[in-house]
Amino acid sequence: MTSKRVFTIESPHGPGGVFFCWQKSSGNYLVTTGYNQAINLYSRQGEAKDRLTLQGLCSGFGWDKDGDFLAVINDKTPLLLLWDSRTFKSTTIDTGLQDQHTFLIWSKSAPLLAIGTAKGNVVIYNSKTSRKIPVIGKHAKRIMCGAWSKQSLLALGSEDRTLTVSNAEGDTIKHAQLRGDPSDIQFSTMKADERKSGENTISLIISRKTLFLFNLDDPENPIELAFQSRYGNVVAYEWFGDGYVLLGFSQGYFVAISTHMKEIGQELFQARNHRDSLTDIAVNAALGKAASCGDNQIKIHELSDLREVSEVVSLDEERAIDGVAWSDDGQLLAVSTPKGNLHVFLSKLPMLGEAVGAQAVYLTGLDTVTIRRIDAESGLEWTRRLDVEPTFLGIGPTHYAAGMNNRVWFYALGPPDKVSGGLGAKRFVKDKEYAGNVTSVKLNEVYAAVLHDGKVLLHLVSFVFISFSYYSMKNECVLWVSNNQLVRFRVNNLFCVRDFDNEPMFFQLEADAGETEEREMKLFPGREQQTDIVITDHGITQDFFIFSTDFGGLFYFGLDDWSIVSDYKHRVGIRKIFPEITGSRLILIDNKSEAFLYSPVNDETISIPSTPAKALAVLWENWLPDRNVFIIHDDTWIYTYIFRRESIDGASVEQVGKTRLPLNQRPLILVNGELTCQTPGGRLTTLTLSTHEMVASVHDLKAEELQLALEKNLALGRFKDAWQVCLALDKREEWVCLGEAAMRNMEVETAARAYRQAGDVGMVWFLEDLSGCQDRVLMAGHLCMALNEYDKAQEWYLKSGTPVCALEMRRDLLHWDQALQLANKLAPAQIPAISREYAQQLEFTGDYPQALVHYEKAIGSDTSVPVSGEDSGDEHQFACRAGIARTCIRCGDLRRGVQIAGNIDSKAVKKDCAEILESMKNWPRVGELLPNVTSPRIHLQFAKAKESEGRYKEALAAYDRARDYDSVVRLLLDHLEDPEAAVKVVRDTKSVEGAKMVAKFFLKLNDFGSAIQFLVLSKCNDEAFRLAQQHNKMELYADIIGDDATHEDYASIALHFETTAKNLFLSGKFYFLAGKYEKAMSHLLRHAGGTGRTTTTTSMRESAGGEDRALQLAVDVAAASGDDKLSGQLIDFLLGDVDGVPKDARYLFRLYMAKKMFRQAAKTAVIIAGEEQSRGNYRVAHDVLLGMCGELRGQNLPVGQEMQNALALLHSYVLVRVQVKRGEHKIAARLLARVARSISKFPAHVVPILTSTVIECQRSGMKATAFNYAAVLMRPEHRSRIDDKYKSKIEAIVRKNAGSRAKEGSEVSGEDEELGVKTPCPACAFPDLPEMDLDCPRCKTRLPFCLATKQQIFFINYSAEN
Repeated sequence: MTSKRVFTIESPHGPGGVFFCWQKSSGNYLVTTGYNQAINLYSRQGEAKDRLTLQGLCSGFGWDKDGDFLAVINDKTPLLLLWDSRTFKSTTIDTGLQDQHTFLIWSKSAPLLAIGTAKGNVVIYNSKTSRKIPVIGKHAKRIMCGAWSKQSLLALGSEDRTLTVSNAEGDTIKHAQLRGDPSDIQFSTMKADERKSGENTISLIISRKTLFLFNLDDPENPIELAFQSRYGNVVAYEWFGDGYVLLGFSQGYFVAISTHMKEIGQELFQARNHRDSLTDIAVNAALGKAASCGDNQIKIHELSDLREVSEVVSLDEERAIDGVAWSDDGQLLAVSTPKGNLHVFLSKLPMLGEAVGAQAVYLTGLDTVTIRRIDAESGLEWTRRLDVEPTFLGIGPTHYAAGMNNRVWFYALGPPDKVSGGLGAKRFVKDKEYAGNVTSVKLNEVYAAVLHDGKVLLHLVSFVFISFSYYSMKNECVLWVSNNQLVRFRVNNLFCVRDFDNEPMFFQLEADAGETEEREMKLFPGREQQTDIVITDHGITQDFFIFSTDFGGLFYFGLDDWSIVSDYKHRVGIRKIFPEITGSRLILIDNKSEAFLYSPVNDETISIPSTPAKALAVLWENWLPDRNVFIIHDDTWIYTYIFRRESIDGASVEQVGKTRLPLNQRPLILVNGELTCQTPGGRLTTLTLSTHEMVASVHDLKAEELQLALEKNLALGRFKDAWQVCLALDKREEWVCLGEAAMRNMEVETAARAYRQAGDVGMVWFLEDLSGCQDRVLMAGHLCMALNEYDKAQEWYLKSGTPVCALEMRRDLLHWDQALQLANKLAPAQIPAISREYAQQLEFTGDYPQALVHYEKAIGSDTSVPVSGEDSGDEHQFACRAGIARTCIRCGDLRRGVQIAGNIDSKAVKKDCAEILESMKNWPRVGELLPNVTSPRIHLQFAKAKESEGRYKEALAAYDRARDYDSVVRLLLDHLEDPEAAVKVVRDTKSVEGAKMVAKFFLKLNDFGSAIQFLVLSKCNDEAFRLAQQHNKMELYADIIGDDATHEDYASIALHFETTAKNLFLSGKFYFLAGKYEKAMSHLLRHAGGTGRTTTTTSMRESAGGEDRALQLAVDVAAASGDDKLSGQLIDFLLGDVDGVPKDARYLFRLYMAKKMFRQAAKTAVIIAGEEQSRGNYRVAHDVLLGMCGELRGQNLPVGQEMQNALALLHSYVLVRVQVKRGEHKIAARLLARVARSISKFPAHVVPILTSTVIECQRSGMKATAFNYAAVLMRPEHRSRIDDKYKSKIEAIVRKNAGSRAKEGSEVSGEDEELGVKTPCPACAFPDLPEMDLDCPRCKTRLPFCLATKQQIFFINYSAEN
């Protein structure tokens, strides 16, 4: 409901209430009465049309089913007044009943009127035949209410509290007794499980308290429904929907119930609509709404959902409302008040609207239209009141039209408040009646085309005749008049000009009377068309009148030529047509609901894809850049299409998207994707199509939105906008997408720019070369080829001026079948070359018979002539004959193939033929060619053939040449019985399969060790393991497998040694290799500690070595695991904390070194060196200390004094032999003297060292030192162990030096001899530092020494070495 008040009639019948009813069917008249003994009739616009005066108060009035007759009775006379709405004449009829008339009701389906009286009598009057049927005594008292059914049954209720049902003749067929006074009788159908035809239920109100339901099919069981007392009295009720009843109660309640027996008595909806009281309700099924009135308000509910109150209308000037009623069409709602006023509201406005270009006319009131230009500035909109309440509208560039039935009113466009200027133009132009009811009106600036009864009348809208001179050139005229009005256009001698108020004026030049009369009006179909055709739709443009027919005809009538200029025959009837504003394109929808785009320029139609099944209308885009866009809509969706006039697909139509159409809206105008729609309330709204939803600035969009915007712009062909989006995205994929879209639309320059941005140089060059192509058809072919659409490219090439391009394309693509077909038509000279290339491809794919056919077709000459190699002149002949030779052999024609091959001087051809023969097992011929063949494959096949013949040595040689060493091994073992050679082949070639065969051979000989070895070599570790396990060869298997095994293999070996062999060392070793460090450490330490070892003699002999290996491996385990717990466990074992027996410190040293615990390793190294030194292993002790010093220095750790001293002493001893060999006896003597001073640290060689010291000192002249150590040797504990060779010499030294010293009287001291020359300290310059002394007594510095002489380094030497 629009809430728009149409009119108000104030007190039409004086004070007191007013009673009214709408004319049935059309609702064109509203009838009112009151207490002034008069009947008033008003139009839908509130205009008084007639007034009827009665002799008494009106006691009943009503319209017949068609709204033709109004029947009125009064309480004073027995007369019936009939008023004819068609003639506005009234007739008085005597009913024949003399008592007071109290009630009347018209039949729903027949021209029957029933009139009841105060004494219970009834008369049935037939308005068509004027027959009257009196029924006396139908009831005992006054008849109060009644109703007719659709089956012409009459139900009457009386004050005698009875209900009667009678037929059309007045015979009573049903009777029911009631418990109170009846009112408001209605016929309807109760809701049931099975739908029944006809109205089978009579409903009425009893004593304003209960609802009584009387089922004609079950009259013995009527239903009486009572309601809650708080609701008050039942005021009114209405049936709606599928057996539902809506009731209004005096206390303001609004209740809905169902009459289905399962739901009977249940309230489906209940609301208190009005605070004080409810006075009436109304239901309109056409509108789908229900209304209740009370207090001073009207509430409108949706029947589909009564909880939804769609509108509330308040009458502020009224204190209360009496009644409410809708017209049958639901457009108008009338409301009466106790003051006697009547208000009429517009509840539903017809959706009338038409548009041309960007201007529309649409209905905004029952007789009011608004004209609006959509693409203009604000202000170009005005509203006009019409002379009629229209049922159709039309609009053109200069006029608009409105009409109903067979009459049309024409108006000039322009603001209503301006008065026309100098030439006397008027807003109202004229009205015209036509031969039938008008369906639609189309207008251009000059003509109107009016469709009625399947015909169209084309006529001028308005013109005046004048005489003047004019200048004509090419049928274009310029006309000037006194006020500088300029002619806009010319059609046949008819000119249209506009004054300064933009008013259109029409003038016609003087012409022959016949010509002028002929061009004023024309009826279609004319004499040139069939007279029995029906025009289904039409349109008009500036130059053409266009119409379609039910037989599928589409005609263009030229307004300038005044004749049919184009006609098209569609395969089925055409239902609707929608021409573009110029008429150059047109959309037609046929009777199959399929849509096509038709172009009269080339008389072609293009099918429109995905057309909605219930298409209602088509709108063309009015924005010039998007002139190829149009929409098709149904009730729910708007489908957007684009017509691509020039693309690689040819002229085509593509659907680019769809948009949901808001409910009950009708599209009128499309401008730049903005769709202007008409609403039921007579307003215009704007909807943006989903395909056009894009913001103005691409910089405001996210990446996903930019991607969507690019897709939309490309779909609409907006390449400039798409370019801006691609600049914002700046991705290669999007530039390529833009380039491909531009290519498809043959926008070559745009595509080249896009591919330049994408960095595709090749495509840019291609497009730049293509931009100069003047043949657009050829260009389309090139573009299709670039887009890999080859079939489409061929179609374009063949249509172009260079059809041979199609052949070149197929050759380049290796599409030989198509190439041959094209060559037959376009270039027969290319057939041989194409056939040769096709044959080569067929030969490659294995289709040899067809290859042979095409080779022969390509050569076309005798193949017996000898041909030299392929470097000769005719390569085509050579290739064809070689192909014939090969394909002949493959097709079974061996003799011919070999003969042709023999005539060709080419080793390659002969080799190819030999390979073919070899594949065909033709070994005799292959053997002849083998010396010239190096192909391993051929040798292999030959070897297999010889093997099958039992010639194993020849097969062996062939297998060897083919490098099939597995087969060589197989032959050596199985047939030639030469296992040594087989073993040699396997070892040389490392053949896995060969190793397997050798292993099986040794298994047969029970040589399990060799079998295991070759099984491992063949990667069959599982089989080798099982074999070793079965035959107690696990140690051999472990040695063979080495490091080439998995953790699982090592774990299996370890488990075997743990559980079966009980070998802790090997189980620990392989647990270590398997990465199971805890188990490995446990087993190795148990083995080193003697746990689990046997006490055999062999084991006792190996125990020492086994312990050493176990501890060394345990150290490796601790180092590899990185587990401090395992390291601590090993250290405890080595220190003796486990078994009380400390182990050799070397293991601890190795552990510390492996764990990079250098400080602990250094301490251990000193201990180890001391032990080795005490055993006499001086070189070992020296190396241990020297290596440890290097590690410490490498880690930037200090070397301890004890280690330095021990290393210096051992280094001195080691250097003695080197110096002796060099002849440096004095240095050697001093080194030995240094060692001799610490002789206690060399217990294993005390006597030999002292002996060497004495001899070297004596030899170098250090006699005092020699005497001192000789004296030591003469001590009893040493004397007996002196070598006999040196004993006499030593004794002589002692005796001689003892006598000399006795004579001199002093003891001989060798300290000076031992320490040598005194030099300054390099650190503190102490002057009296002996050269062999490495510690300064003043600064306590450990001085550097020479590794070769063990002397301290002097200042000069130290500087040089640094």
